[in-house]
Amino acid sequence: MALTGCSWILLSAVFLNVGAEITITPEPAQPAQGDNVTLTVQGLSGEELAYCWYAGPTLSLSYLVASYIVSTGDETPGPAHTGREAVRPDGGLDIQGVLPRHSGTYILQTLNRQLQTEVGYGHMRVYEILAQPTVVANSTELVERRDTLRLVCSSPSPAEVRWFFNGEALPIALRLSLSPDGRVLSRHGVHREEAGAYQCEVWNPVSVSRSEPINLTVYFGPERVAILQDSTARTGCTIKVDFNTSLTLWCVARSCPEPEYMWTLNGRALNNGRDHLNISGMTAAHEGTYTCIVKNPKTLLSGSASVVVRLSAAVVAMMIVPVPTKPAEGQDVTLTVQGYPKDLLVYAWYRGAASEPNRLLSQLPSGNWISGPAHTGREVGFANCSLLVQKLNLTDAGRYTLKTVTLQGKTDTLEVELQVAPALE
Repeated sequence: MALTGCSWILLSAVFLNVGAEITITPEPAQPAQGDNVTLTVQGLSGEELAYCWYAGPTLSLSYLVASYIVSTGDETPGPAHTGREAVRPDGGLDIQGVLPRHSGTYILQTLNRQLQTEVGYGHMRVYEILAQPTVVANSTELVERRDTLRLVCSSPSPAEVRWFFNGEALPIALRLSLSPDGRVLSRHGVHREEAGAYQCEVWNPVSVSRSEPINLTVYFGPERVAILQDSTARTGCTIKVDFNTSLTLWCVARSCPEPEYMWTLNGRALNNGRDHLNISGMTAAHEGTYTCIVKNPKTLLSGSASVVVRLSAAVVAMMIVPVPTKPAEGQDVTLTVQGYPKDLLVYAWYRGAASEPNRLLSQLPSGNWISGPAHTGREVGFANCSLLVQKLNLTDAGRYTLKTVTLQGKTDTLEVELQVAPALE
């Protein structure tokens, strides 16, 4: 009957009332998915016989939602009725639990007692409750100045998008490119400053939802490679170290990730893969050029720094250290000499005081060895002034004296007391 009635309105109402304009307004004005909405009507004359509601752009019967006879309260659904609509006696239209598909143009057509029709238009947009978006990256590990950053905000809803960086609203700088719809963030030749946590947020007037953060790492370096001593940069300089003291060299570089380290001494690789190098008991054997080589396993770039380590010029004293310090009967012992003169001419070892009958052996300028009266055949001398005594017996304990003569004729005498422990039964 309603379909027939609305058809009758369309076909028979030849007079159009040009009075007050009919306006249609949704309440609430910005409905969300699931809300109950009323399309309220203003501008009716109060003499209406029937209402016809359409959900579409034209007065086509295919868009007819429902017709309503005022005098009887009879309502008949039309082809566009979804089961949620109901016409009110005052001409309004109630829609229960609106969905996004209820968005669009609504038309109210009325028929009054003078068989005149009036038409009012309104529009309603139903905003959906937004699901959480996700950020999809082309890669979360990029190399600075080589790779391209591309982040996509993925969401099924056609909502507005904004971006966040480390929890703060992201100001799109000139170096960052944003697609026209705001969903793609990109950067050619990414920089280290762009490493961090990215989020995107979708929003409409009734709903907002933010993605989980996605963390982006930008690899760079190594740069500014330097060798530090006691927190002081020493790159390219000479470090003077006192005899028998300790030295720690630290290798530092700006790099992400932490680089791989390799140390060399005078071009020879040292068995050390750490960021620092310890030198214990500085001697002449430790002198030379120390180089730290760093390599970034991600960027495949490398760098290096070098320092020269020398004994301090103030080194004049010698020291004799038995190795082992307390040998036992039957063992060998080396009376190791540290800090011997660099301009050594000759030296001699003595058993007891430095006198000719006590001389064990001596080294001549030619490098030849001469055995002395106290030599037992078990003593061996070395070019660094050290003395090896083999197969100790208890009578080997006591004082030993080293006498050195330099090219300038300077003579030094140094003594050491050797202890020999009895052999274990």
